[in-house]
Amino acid sequence: MTTAPERSVIPLRNGIQAQVAGWLGALGEAPFRLLFLARSSSQLGDYVAQIAVAFAVLDLNGSAGDLGLVMAARTAPIILLTAVAGVWADRLPRQRVMLSADVLCGLAQATLGVLVLAGSAALWHFLVLQALVGIGLAFFRPAATGVTPSTVSPARLQQANGLIFLSMNVTSMLGPAVGGALVAGLGSGTAIAVDAATFAVSACFLLAMRVKRVPRPAAREGFLRELASGWHEVSSRRWLWTGILYFAALQVTVFGVFFILGPAIADDHLGGAGAWAVIVSASGAGAIVGGIVSLRWRPRRPLAVCFALWSLWCVPLLALGLGASTVAIAATMVPAGFAFSLAGALWETTLQRHVPERALSRVSAYDWMGSTALRPLGFVLAGPLAAAFGAEAPLVGAAAVLAAASAATLAVTEIRTLRGSPSAAVMRP
Repeated sequence: MTTAPERSVIPLRNGIQAQVAGWLGALGEAPFRLLFLARSSSQLGDYVAQIAVAFAVLDLNGSAGDLGLVMAARTAPIILLTAVAGVWADRLPRQRVMLSADVLCGLAQATLGVLVLAGSAALWHFLVLQALVGIGLAFFRPAATGVTPSTVSPARLQQANGLIFLSMNVTSMLGPAVGGALVAGLGSGTAIAVDAATFAVSACFLLAMRVKRVPRPAAREGFLRELASGWHEVSSRRWLWTGILYFAALQVTVFGVFFILGPAIADDHLGGAGAWAVIVSASGAGAIVGGIVSLRWRPRRPLAVCFALWSLWCVPLLALGLGASTVAIAATMVPAGFAFSLAGALWETTLQRHVPERALSRVSAYDWMGSTALRPLGFVLAGPLAAAFGAEAPLVGAAAVLAAASAATLAVTEIRTLRGSPSAAVMRP
């Protein structure tokens, strides 16, 4: 016989289960669930590979310069080919483009893993094979952004993007740890082979995914016309090109200055790698919370929230540049990580809701380019600026640049007023 206290627990338990189901409802739709699993597995492998490839290159001759060349070989195709990839992702079934990209990346990493395990890897192998991985990633990303709305009901689109960003943040914390453990225990060759296996797992999920077919025009324009048409979709929306310009500033200041000079300051003044690990982990913890919040919170003016949140990165830039303690800098990184995750989900959802489906991958490609093209500039500038003015001054300057960019972006009327749900006319393919 169930007692009264036990009976009172049942509605509570049911209510908690219903709440969890509501937060994760997008995973109840099979196409999105398979997409989520595909992206999560390949993301985990990417973070494993960052550690594995780095140590495999360093094992050749210990040259940081060689490692820089390999990273550049992987990054350059992403910058150069993303716009081209966006055209093909709008022309072809996006699921097929993603599958082909997974196959290319998996084969390249499997080949590299075998070469490293056999002790036959040379620098040129790393350069060529990592360039192939970069090509695969350039084609995967615009297709993935474009296919997401086809895998989930419109009401759950933001929740789906929130889950993807949440997965990205969790794997960014787990992946390096797994990669480090694999390299330490089994060697970098095995860790690279594990990355290859994650691409195979992703491909299997994509093969099982069934999405609604989107009608394509029978007569196609030329490639360059389609490329220009995608740019027209960007340039005709002030909120969109303004946002992309802002992301370029964010790349230079945060990723190009903060994450280059931060480790140097941690090594010189904060106690070394352990302090930097605490700071970065604090950002990861905040990002996970931001991902969780994005599953339920739907602001009426998402872009105003987006850019207000991203402006919070000014605070850790100042904290690091003004010589704050490890604990103080880590405290500023929690809201910064929260902002990055929540704002990312809101931006991605706004893009998918306000850009016609027929051009979504091309527009996404230009967005990706804006989000990565100037990152190398930040990498190049950080060192000379630190040599000329010290490591702290560029960080304070970066905070001022980001604050000005945030204020200018939030002054744009379309950014402040754009609603989360577009009109039916905007949504027509």
